[in-house]
Amino acid sequence: MFIYPSMYRKLKRGPQVILPKDIGIIISYSGIGKDSICADAGTGSGWLAVSLARICRQVYSYDTRSDFIAIAEKNRAMLGLANLEFINRDVTKGILQKDLDLVALDMPGSEKALSSARKALKPGGVVAGYLPHTEQVSKFVARLEKLGFWDIHTVEVIVRDFMVRSEGTRPSTKGIWHTAYLVFAKKSQSI
Repeated sequence: MFIYPSMYRKLKRGPQVILPKDIGIIISYSGIGKDSICADAGTGSGWLAVSLARICRQVYSYDTRSDFIAIAEKNRAMLGLANLEFINRDVTKGILQKDLDLVALDMPGSEKALSSARKALKPGGVVAGYLPHTEQVSKFVARLEKLGFWDIHTVEVIVRDFMVRSEGTRPSTKGIWHTAYLVFAKKSQSI
């Protein structure tokens, strides 16, 4: 059975979290790094936010629920991350920062926050949607297209454990199957 990396085993959980398998894809597909400035909306327990803050210059994490932010604050403090700020605000009303490299959206009605994300992203910046249902993907992609985003693609990450034994190796019946669909898109260079 898959064991989370030690950092994640220490983190507190309240609301549902984005798992390491999806966090890794968000980081790699968005192309962010040590000089990147990012925002995520739908802080939840803060697993994505603290993961981004471990590799990026600055991260801003938005949530409308102060009880969720309180859990995420504990995770930030446990890891000693000074470059992570939590903001109690509805991102559909706007993202306060500009020229961001990444805006990650993990919240109900994520497509409603895409206009705010577009205004906050720098040209060529990436928006990533974490969407559990295909119906959400359809709404999200339609809105991306309407707003002029490009290079839109959707993936699903599945982790399948294997049993390796002397009598033979085969897939296990355990693993982490569907968690969400990940939709990525870039802000046009000319917008």
